[in-house]
Amino acid sequence: MLAYATQLTRDRAAAEDVVQEALVRAWRHPDSLVNGKGSVRGWLLTVVRNIVTDQIRARNARAPEVRESPVEVAVSGDHAEQVVNSVVVIDALSRLSAEHREVLEQVYLLGSTVAEAAKALGIPPGTVKSRSFYALRALRELRSLSAAGTERSAS
Repeated sequence: MLAYATQLTRDRAAAEDVVQEALVRAWRHPDSLVNGKGSVRGWLLTVVRNIVTDQIRARNARAPEVRESPVEVAVSGDHAEQVVNSVVVIDALSRLSAEHREVLEQVYLLGSTVAEAAKALGIPPGTVKSRSFYALRALRELRSLSAAGTERSAS
């Protein structure tokens, strides 16, 4: 099995993983080994080939992996600006209703889908969409009021 997997993958470590997966499948499905339709060896080699084929298909289905470039130090605003922005966002979120804040936390902070957020909050998906819309609108209005207040105090 290992020789066959190595021949297919051209990588000893990957071949060892394939053989291990094939043996795990054989262990989980012992009835497939004694069904009388062929040899155990043939079944195991077929499983090895199928695992390698699945890995190749999975690799081709996603974008190629690209090595990350070294992290470059970005010259951006100072740390104080980031802190101020965080405080502004926290303040704005605290002004929302609990229902609106919960939806935004689920969707934007936790990265949940509408369906996942609905399940977590125990509300219909349409309610998640509606609350998200109105919460974002309220945040925009707060930002507009804040910007207008800043302009007045600067003049």
